[in-house]
Amino acid sequence: MSSVAAFFYLISAVFFILSLYGLSSPKTSRRGNYLGMGGMALAIVTTLCLPQVHNIITILIAISIGAGIGYTIAKKVKMTAMPQLVAGFHSLVGLAAVLISAAALWMPDSFHILENNHIKTVSLIEIGLGVVIGAITFTGSIVAFMKLNGNMNSKFIIFKKDQKKYSQYVAIALVAVLILFFIFGSKFIFIVLTLLSFFIGFMLIAPVGGADMPVVVSMLNSYSGWAASGIGFTLANPLLIIAGALIGASGAILSYIMCKAMNRSIFNVMFSGFGDQVVSVVEEKEQRPVKHGSAEDAAYIMKNSSSVIIVPGYGMAVAGAQHAVAEMVKILEEAGVTVKFAIHPVAGRMPGHMNVLLAEANIDYEKVFELETINGEFKSTDVAFVIGANDVTNPAAKTDKTSPIYGMPILDVAHAKTVFFVKRSMASGYAGVENELFHNDNTMMIFGDAKKVVEEVVKNL
Repeated sequence: MSSVAAFFYLISAVFFILSLYGLSSPKTSRRGNYLGMGGMALAIVTTLCLPQVHNIITILIAISIGAGIGYTIAKKVKMTAMPQLVAGFHSLVGLAAVLISAAALWMPDSFHILENNHIKTVSLIEIGLGVVIGAITFTGSIVAFMKLNGNMNSKFIIFKKDQKKYSQYVAIALVAVLILFFIFGSKFIFIVLTLLSFFIGFMLIAPVGGADMPVVVSMLNSYSGWAASGIGFTLANPLLIIAGALIGASGAILSYIMCKAMNRSIFNVMFSGFGDQVVSVVEEKEQRPVKHGSAEDAAYIMKNSSSVIIVPGYGMAVAGAQHAVAEMVKILEEAGVTVKFAIHPVAGRMPGHMNVLLAEANIDYEKVFELETINGEFKSTDVAFVIGANDVTNPAAKTDKTSPIYGMPILDVAHAKTVFFVKRSMASGYAGVENELFHNDNTMMIFGDAKKVVEEVVKNL
């Protein structure tokens, strides 16, 4: 590689680092996106100008097709489907790692990894690790997509009996086959290793419960980064190594932060498929009464309050109610009401899901607060207006040791003087747990589509 190409790759790497820095704050996120796009554009042009790159026309056609598909999907996808889109794109990075590893094994001359007519041991290690990480990322992301899209149960168990024992057998088999591939470099062993890695990717993500899906999406983002970094080693491309490492490390750090916020172990979340089978028995409970409220009630009480905290959840995303919420906030503030937003780290189906929706509706960042910052304010708040944020407000996380969400910090909306909970029905949340909050004396349930409910509140205001 020429020094000129290395220089431009270095500039691209700086752009990627500045992009991540920009994405760390909502105020600079747009600039961060532009920097990332600029860095990638520079990297692509630099790569196409390398003397060893041939068939430029074919590559440009492939880029155009990919860009066209990406643009079409991005334009058509709804904000509610953003987590599925992210999971789907992660799967493509994993598949690319698998295909490039296969290409390196079948055509080692093109990758300059031969030594005395044999593939170098270090190259076999790169290929083996690349295909394992890539295959796990691919099937894991597909499973995540299906679960987020409602095509697969929130909790899917592969081995009905002796889950831990059989899962450990599979893990031992993967390590054994990987070592054999390092030693012999056989194409047959490579195929076995690939299929086994595909299966483990499915096995890892399938048992993960609904409440943990945001962490899964974040971890798959990390996996895709390490897969890209592995591709960089195989292709001897330093920029791919750097970019992949940045994505892998940042995804892992984000996952750790989220798990810490949930009071969960990251190993417990990501290695559910290798643990003991936990069977949760849902007892039939007697129908307990709830207080029914209306949009008119909510409008009257909120307008005559001094402070309101809005807690958005997946219900807001599904209904696309963020713009109606923004209009409601504007009217309340004109009436002298102080309005804030409380965001739980795992609200929605991916990290930052609610923040993105609120930003789309042009809601001021200064009004949006994280759990640790705002949780103490509920005690002095007149109204908590909850829009479909079921699991992240469920008191069972503090009181019921048998609950799958036990130990997860929640937004203490129950401490507000009045709680309005907008929900389609009394059905349990994504984690499959009944919310005790619904039966509190200070809670009023408003049943219906979140967008229509909020629009009715706006009319009454």
